[in-house]
Amino acid sequence: MAFGPDGRLYVAQEAGQILVVGVGSTKPRVVARGFPEALGLAWKGAQLFVSSKGRLDRLTLVGKRLVNRKALLKNLPNGRHQQDNVVVGRDGRLYLGNGSTCDACVEKSRLSATILSVRPDGRDLEVFATGLRNPYGLAVQPRTGRLYATVNGRDDLGNSEPAEMLVRVEQGRDFGWPACWPNFAEKRLTGSCSGVTPPVAYLEPRAGAGSLAFSRDGRAAYVALWGQYFGPHGRTLVRVDFAPDGSATGQRVFARGFGHPLAVRVTPSGAILVSDWERGRIYRIRPR
Repeated sequence: MAFGPDGRLYVAQEAGQILVVGVGSTKPRVVARGFPEALGLAWKGAQLFVSSKGRLDRLTLVGKRLVNRKALLKNLPNGRHQQDNVVVGRDGRLYLGNGSTCDACVEKSRLSATILSVRPDGRDLEVFATGLRNPYGLAVQPRTGRLYATVNGRDDLGNSEPAEMLVRVEQGRDFGWPACWPNFAEKRLTGSCSGVTPPVAYLEPRAGAGSLAFSRDGRAAYVALWGQYFGPHGRTLVRVDFAPDGSATGQRVFARGFGHPLAVRVTPSGAILVSDWERGRIYRIRPR
């Protein structure tokens, strides 16, 4: 979900459409189609960037129409995971989560299991950070411009490990996958972890960490834990509090009762929007 320059809320659907929705919408309007499993939306001025399976596209808002679609990146590696959220950094570049093609393996492409960075015109593609099995949610912290990401851990360590991660992303950082993983029980890294940057927060294991959104003052982040199909983990919205130095000072479950929460967005008024993949609804949580 992303608010456009026109103040409207744009939503990506798994079936490949981009929609415009408003409060009480029961028949959202389709404004673009043909994106294979669209997962990420980001605006820069009148330009909308859409990440979907294997690609990154750019469209331009003219009036109430999205036109001039252009593929910036194509044929990106995908498999078990694909291209996730995309955000615009303080430097004006785009940052894109690029998931792994497998659960725990040595990747064939250097682009897999990374966060990529590229200019808004599609030039100068580079690997920004590595060792990220599925960096699904990306967000820039207000005021500081720091980039954070949620990461889904490997599936072959049982039902109680590993932790999902919230990490602070900086150029050149390695977050360990597949040889190093975040131990939830002990709140430390386990495995071959030399040179690996530890997470800012250890999130509930096997919970499917989804999108990430900061409060307007940047002091808290809200993380959607999508949840297992069959299992006790996730299906909640978690709040992580931050200190001025960028470290996490604590976390708690902020809201329950979702089917599968996935996208999160904070509105200009401070309300929190949470999309529920299972129910096809967007919930609004308003401040008192």
